[in-house]
Amino acid sequence: MTSTPKIPLHHSSNQGGAPRVNLALQGGGSHGAFTWGVLDALLEDGRIALEGISGTSAGAMNAVALAHGFAQANDKLRADPREAAREALASFWNGIVQMGALSEAQRAPFEAVFGRRESDNSPSSLWANAMTTLWSSTMSPYQSNPFDINPLRNFLEGQIDFDGLARLETLKVFVVATRVSTGKAEVFSGKRLTADAVMASACLPMAFKAVEIEGDHYWDGGYSGNPAIHPLIYNCTGRDIVLVQINPIQRDKLPTTSAEIADRINEVTFNAGLIAEMRAIDFVKRLLAEGKLDPAHYKDVLMHRIDGGDALEAYAASTKTSTSASLIHELRDLGRTHAREWLVKRYSALGVTSTVDIHQDYLDDMRVPVTPRTPAKESRLNAATNAIRNVFSKPAP
Repeated sequence: MTSTPKIPLHHSSNQGGAPRVNLALQGGGSHGAFTWGVLDALLEDGRIALEGISGTSAGAMNAVALAHGFAQANDKLRADPREAAREALASFWNGIVQMGALSEAQRAPFEAVFGRRESDNSPSSLWANAMTTLWSSTMSPYQSNPFDINPLRNFLEGQIDFDGLARLETLKVFVVATRVSTGKAEVFSGKRLTADAVMASACLPMAFKAVEIEGDHYWDGGYSGNPAIHPLIYNCTGRDIVLVQINPIQRDKLPTTSAEIADRINEVTFNAGLIAEMRAIDFVKRLLAEGKLDPAHYKDVLMHRIDGGDALEAYAASTKTSTSASLIHELRDLGRTHAREWLVKRYSALGVTSTVDIHQDYLDDMRVPVTPRTPAKESRLNAATNAIRNVFSKPAP
């Protein structure tokens, strides 16, 4: 691939022509290695300026690993922070691969987060399957793991300098977890972005105890936002949001085995928040297009997506290996390939237009009409518009 001149990370679209882009990174266990490949290719290409990243679960880990590279570059005054970010991502994922060399008991927590293996009789496979499947589990983690032993936390703290992330000013990072008491998304950023916040974002409730932060308890962020897009709308100035999607919205084959059914339930559950946000974004965009909202107060978001399509979907039901080097590196290479293809096809659209058909890909036939035809519809539209103001209005200066 032809090398491209590097552009400083803080460049905006009116500085040297670099599009300012925000990234939304889905969680999805070991398939987060696909996102690693996407990020690696985007960083290598160097033609976009990253402003913000929102991540959930494995997406949160990718986000903090990338940001760790930026922070290290800033602290050490390195000339090329993108290369530092690529190195940090590689170090994180190769570290996950190395966990495969641990004993079965040590490896089990990693496999609970990063996916399940092919069904076998190994202790880690039985542990992961039992602890992550609600209806087959007879003991909660409060009984099976009363001391909350999780080597993944130690690994994460060894990989990421969270104090450095708190000092980072060239990139905004948002990690999402689900507050157990309310079921709502909680966004962690700045000084609140700690190892606990990332562990909360990846906390599967049937495998690990809820993570306590500032007196509240949190589970996996995928239940409330996978990923959450609203932090990028509220807190970033750039209009372009690139979703790195690793959980398919649609599958044509009916799941019939218990593993296939469990996989599809997880996909539906962890895509629900994304679909809801896409519906709100679509509604706001149509209201803006018809002049029913003030563009000075509402952002016309330009949505884009990088996914693996059929190639990535083939892994979900048939491949349960989680931390094997062959799978992780294969997914990374797939992510790099699709990111490069996306750059060729879609780069010119950045700052100009959306490249995702939200209605076709994420919504159903119950799309709210923008143009009211009766007084009753006018009243419903006004009520919906007022409700949406609380979601997508720009924060007060």
